[in-house]
Amino acid sequence: MALRAEHVTFAYDAADNVLQDASLALHPGVVTGLFGPNGSGKSTLLRCLNGSLKPQSGHVFLDGQAVAAMDRRAVARHVAVVPQDSPVDVPLTVRQVVMLGRYAHWGAWDQESPEDARIVGVCLERLGIAALADRRFSHLSGGERQRAVIARALAQQGSILLLDEPNTHLDLAHQLEVYGLARTVAAEGQSVLIICHDLLLSPLMVDQAVVLDRGRVAAVGPVRDVLDARLLADVFATKMSISWNDAPGVCARFGRGGDKPA
Repeated sequence: MALRAEHVTFAYDAADNVLQDASLALHPGVVTGLFGPNGSGKSTLLRCLNGSLKPQSGHVFLDGQAVAAMDRRAVARHVAVVPQDSPVDVPLTVRQVVMLGRYAHWGAWDQESPEDARIVGVCLERLGIAALADRRFSHLSGGERQRAVIARALAQQGSILLLDEPNTHLDLAHQLEVYGLARTVAAEGQSVLIICHDLLLSPLMVDQAVVLDRGRVAAVGPVRDVLDARLLADVFATKMSISWNDAPGVCARFGRGGDKPA
């Protein structure tokens, strides 16, 4: 199942477009990194992709069907989102928070099933928080809460995973775990989009780069072709370059072959 945006324009204020004629496509088995300076429209584009926002012009299609015409629960069965921030004062345990990911698959009178419990247990284990299952969500550290939210998204078992800066609050070890998880679910056939601010670590972990600049797609393609010195200077106003070699490195352990930025 593919998700794509075609010529999307969106404005919170009619006088100022946040997105302008933005197009991108997500494909099964591919990890796409969405890059851009603060205020370039990255989170807004993600919210258009999952139907939370309706573009003023352009369309978003999920497997050929317009997302704007779909029921929100139907979209949630296929598209899972890890938001940039989540409420802290949630009166639920970690297990209950992750179980919310199963809601999209329930009918009006359905209740938690043994299969739902099994799926939630697997997701807790994958994020390393099974021992926290009975803790109150509000009592967790920022990093623990973020892992619980990612586990909730995995529990939806959608074919598309959208992550809005998922490494917020995470230390380096857990950042690597999240990137590794993204690569794993892509290898299992999901389409993955990650909004990235880190230009040093994240290029290791993505296959395709999409760069937004003031609401427009400035570049799209293989990450090693897109993130060159000229683009970094033009879009990020920074003088740096990323050089690549084929020596085995960290990325090889997360599924990106031998590509390694030096």
